[in-house]
Amino acid sequence: QRQLVESGGGLVQPGGSLRLSCVASGFSLDFYPIGWFRQAPGKARERLSCSSSNNDSTYYAESVKGRVTISRDSSRNTLYLQMDSLKPEDAGLYYCPAASSFWDGSCSGDRSLELWGQGTRVTVSP
Repeated sequence: QRQLVESGGGLVQPGGSLRLSCVASGFSLDFYPIGWFRQAPGKARERLSCSSSNNDSTYYAESVKGRVTISRDSSRNTLYLQMDSLKPEDAGLYYCPAASSFWDGSCSGDRSLELWGQGTRVTVSP
């Protein structure tokens, strides 16, 4: 069974850091585009960053560029998002869909998939 499980969220002070993880099971992440978006209350989904299959290319939204780094660990079949200099407006639910249609235009893949996880919550507050 294919599955994505996000973790690593939590409460952090402004200026702090978090590393989010997205563990894939039942398939190899190497062949698919995957990335992170967040959903804040009352706001639209915001695509933050994605990685094309085999890590051929990456995308970062202007709102997080320079503060976040996306990376893959093929040996662990895991995607990461290192977030630094966090701001209160970074709070929300973070998801890591391996969804070709969602990342179309930003990241691409050798194969197509539409798979979503349950998300992990990030809270940024003093």
